[in-house]
Amino acid sequence: MPKEINESILNEEILEDMKKKRVDHMKYMDDMEVLEDSTVMDQVISAMNQYDYSKYTAAQVRRALDKEEKGPEEFAALLSPAADPFLEEMAEKAMLETRKHFGNSVYLFTPLYISNYCENYCIYCGFNCHNKIKRAKLDMEGIEKEMKAIAKSGLEEILILTGESKKMSDVKYIGEACKIARKYFKMVGLEVYPMNSDEYAYLHSCGADYVTVFQETYNSDKYETLHLSGHKRIFPYRVNAQERALRGGMRGVAFAALLGLDDFRKDAFATGMHAWLLQRKYPHAEISFSCPRLRPIVNNDKINPMDVHERQLLQVMLAYRLFMPFAGMTISTRERADFRNHVIGLAATKISAGVSTGIGSHTEEEEQGDDQFEIADGRNVEEVVAAIKERGLQPVMNDYAVSYTHLRAHETP
Repeated sequence: MPKEINESILNEEILEDMKKKRVDHMKYMDDMEVLEDSTVMDQVISAMNQYDYSKYTAAQVRRALDKEEKGPEEFAALLSPAADPFLEEMAEKAMLETRKHFGNSVYLFTPLYISNYCENYCIYCGFNCHNKIKRAKLDMEGIEKEMKAIAKSGLEEILILTGESKKMSDVKYIGEACKIARKYFKMVGLEVYPMNSDEYAYLHSCGADYVTVFQETYNSDKYETLHLSGHKRIFPYRVNAQERALRGGMRGVAFAALLGLDDFRKDAFATGMHAWLLQRKYPHAEISFSCPRLRPIVNNDKINPMDVHERQLLQVMLAYRLFMPFAGMTISTRERADFRNHVIGLAATKISAGVSTGIGSHTEEEEQGDDQFEIADGRNVEEVVAAIKERGLQPVMNDYAVSYTHLRAHETP
């Protein structure tokens, strides 16, 4: 029997087995911290469920654009199909807000994948535990070697990533990576599995500044069909990750839905509401957005993302900027170089450079572990810096000073 048929049968068997063993995706596991006093998730889901973007008219979009401070209703209008003819005006206003709060600066960073082991079965992800890929985990010597090489490029901010396996990449392992990162970088971010607030506090004490969590989709029913097993299956625990990180002392948190998994307008609206509600609850927190679209992954060509074209992605980014002018915004290498060049300074304030999603790729001729997904922009740091300067913008290697100003701006009297 051909190999591809064997693998197809195996996948079907795995799916059937998973269905029999599935746990309730809304029920916390024993080791998961529950924020009994928080209603943020309920508010976000309620707002998303009530959001009917088809009802908005051009007149409502016009009123939203004319209003100086934009609340949830204006944000909803700007995300609607009725706003498409206003995209140029939205871009002009968004650029003014970006310049007002961030000047001409565009911040650079690079992600470093230190492990690709994962215990989750998420059908759209290249790292999922049933995907036959080359697994690897860097030891501390390997992590330092990678970080030293990255630092030589001039970058001063790094984002540490792992697959979602607490067994293979426990909190102490990530903490030691943070301590090494502090030797070479002024800003250290984390994009790892969600944790309890005390674990976030420990990583903050090791040098981590901020935490990024992709919710993937805020539609809990769709979420349940995509996440078949593992800790990531538990929907509310993931939604509340940013709040636990803030309670653990993290300086900032980033929000994202993986656009294309479900209705992108509803997911973008929920993402914005989530960030807005936490900003109001924790006014000193630094808030930022990422705007990733679903990308092809190794060994799975059956994932068909729901259409989110570049024009629609741009609309999402502009709506975020007009809704939350102070928020940072990252444009990743999932997008083409020309699109990334277009949105920096317009809405995006941070751009990655010299990116690989494989393990050990900055110092080894051959990666130790396979990539999570295909990137669309492989430019190195020098090339991205040149592109920023060509647009009359200023490349900045870390946002430490600006972030302090941002914190002061959000202090309550």
